[in-house]
Amino acid sequence: MNRFLKVQKMKKLIFSIILIVFTFSSFAQREFSYTEGDTTYTMKRYVFMMLNSGETKSKDSIETAMFQEKHMAHLNKLEKQGKLIVAGPFEGGGDHRGLLIFDVETVEDALKLQGEDPSVKTGRLKMEAFYWWGAKGTVLK
Repeated sequence: MNRFLKVQKMKKLIFSIILIVFTFSSFAQREFSYTEGDTTYTMKRYVFMMLNSGETKSKDSIETAMFQEKHMAHLNKLEKQGKLIVAGPFEGGGDHRGLLIFDVETVEDALKLQGEDPSVKTGRLKMEAFYWWGAKGTVLK
């Protein structure tokens, strides 16, 4: 193996170790930074939520459209409050309907906020949430 590949593997190993150490040492913190070469990365803890199909199903297209409108209004409200930073449906996801990424302190905070969604309240959608670390300032294009 040439020297370049060894250096790259070593960088990946060091990054992984740093990430693990900071993850376990920063449960109370939502951000940490580390430097690799001349670049400093800041990682931030978000809440990633999967919205899955619930037990309640509707065959009525008018009712479905009404709940979709209420669902979107709820998501827009959370986005305007700065709590929801990414949202979108899955294409052909089956029981997995969509994802949400919240900028809140805890999983419980995200579950409480999304629990007010009319589609969740009526059992049309179920929530599954966990912490996710992402690079702060990442922009989707």
